[in-house]
This record gives sequence, C-alpha cells and structure tokens, in this order.
Amino acid sequence: MTRTDDDSWDLASSVGATATLVAAARAAASRETDPLIDDPFAEPLVRAVGVDFFIRMAVGDIGADDRAEMGVSRMTANMAARTKYFDEFFTQAAAAGVRQAVILASGLDSRAYRLGWPQGMVVYEIDQPEVIAFKSGTLAGLGATPTCHRRTVAMDLRNDWASALRQAGFDPVAPTAWSAEGLLGYLPPEAQDRLLDTITGLSAPGSRLAVDCAPPGDPAQEQQSRERMKAFSDHWREQGFHLDFSELVYIGERNEAGAYLGGHGWQVLATPVNELLAAHRLPPFDDDEPMSKLRYLSATLGAGQ
Repeated sequence: MTRTDDDSWDLASSVGATATLVAAARAAASRETDPLIDDPFAEPLVRAVGVDFFIRMAVGDIGADDRAEMGVSRMTANMAARTKYFDEFFTQAAAAGVRQAVILASGLDSRAYRLGWPQGMVVYEIDQPEVIAFKSGTLAGLGATPTCHRRTVAMDLRNDWASALRQAGFDPVAPTAWSAEGLLGYLPPEAQDRLLDTITGLSAPGSRLAVDCAPPGDPAQEQQSRERMKAFSDHWREQGFHLDFSELVYIGERNEAGAYLGGHGWQVLATPVNELLAAHRLPPFDDDEPMSKLRYLSATLGAGQ
C-alpha cells in the first residue's frame, strides 16, 4: 500500500515492519562467529511480533543461497555496522557528559536496556503508542530492566511530539544526544526539514545528533531504485512475506541533511557507508547500488545557537 499522510501501521505491516526487519538483522548479526554487535533482545522481540520470515532471518534459518539472493547477508552486515555506529555515538556523547538522549522512531531499539549508560542518564524513546506498548510489555515479560532512566513518549512524529517530549521531563536547556536512525528516507522532504528544525529548536549548545541519510535523489534514477527494491520484495514474497518496500520510502529531490544541518549551526562530520563497512572489514556496496550513496552524519550544535 502506497504511503499517505495519515497512514498507520503495526510492527508486522507497512513502515512498522521495517522496525522488525531491522531487529531481525541485528539478531542475525549478533549470531555471527565474531559478532560486531551484541543485541540479546532483538531475537525475542522479533519472535514476539510473530512474522515467520523475520523469525527465520533472526535465528539464521535461511539458506546461504536464499540469503544472498534476497539481500539478507548484505543487510545483516550493513545493520551490524549501522548499529555499531549509533552505539558508539551514544557512548561517546555520554562519556563527554551528556546526560539525556532522545531516540526518534525507536521501534524495537533496545539501547535503553543493553548499553552501559552512566549514572543519571535519561533516555527518551519516541514512537507510535502501539509500538511503545508492545516493546515495553514484551521486555518486561522477559524480566529486562533498563540500564538508564527510560522514559517513553507514545507519539507519532507527524504530531506535536516536541510538546509531549517536554511533558515527559525533557530539559531543553541541557545538551542532548539525538538519533534519527533509519528514519529520514521514510519522511517526505518537507517532513525531514521540519524534524531537523524541531530538533535544532529543542537543542542546547553542545547537543549532538546522529542520522543516516542518502544525498538528494536523481529523478532519472528513481525508477531504477524502486525496481531494485521491488526485486528484493519479490524474493521475499516467495518466502511468504508480502510487503513492497519500494512503496514505503520517499525517493527524489530533498535537502541534503548534512548541508541543511550545517546551515542551522551544526558542525557535521560525514562518513560514507562504504568507509564505515571497510573499517569493520565488511564487504562494500557496489558503486551502482543505491545504498552505496548512504552516509552517516554525526553533528554537534555550536555554542552560538
């Protein structure tokens, strides 16, 4: 189903299914012989959602040939590197003295439970009410305990999440570590700018932000990108999972996130995805693959803001 301004989802459908997919990839990456990451909560959360294909991905029950054909192997490697990047972002921010973090579109992210946060750290998670309730209930049922002061904000990012965040205790005067992981591609161009504007408006000097993003799309290549996504979706449909990921993302012209942030007082450091993969001795994307254009941004808000 094509995205609309007022669409909704759960963790087994539409955009919500991508959160479960990401968790399945994290679970698979955690099962590697010499794992780059360790997420002990990813597999039980995926099992609780109950989508057979994602469970099979999480537990490694997909053959090597099928893994390659469906892009599962590549996805697992990329997710390991991406997860490591954001883990280190939060760890470094906390080490620098930041004591509040905000995870936007937190999905099945378990960093509030698995990272070694310093004393007094407050971590806010923002996502749809059903997603927040599902994850909180599932992890409580597993006996999991947050390693920080975890505060949830059950709010769709299309609504006034900033007010809800303040009501949950967020302090806009204190530096914040923000993450928008795997998010911007699911936002229309104007919604991306609005999100970055809101983050900037809520951020004290010294705040930090980590995002992953692609450069503005070339309209001539948009159809090619969607056809690649459809090809993977077709392979997944053969495995019993029906979702066309090409209909979930917004491809095309938009402001480049790094330049946009730079114009709003942030000092931005960009890391190309293949550079990140190479640093962890993981295979790179080919130059003609859309994912090869992905970049990871780490930004710090200057004292003048």
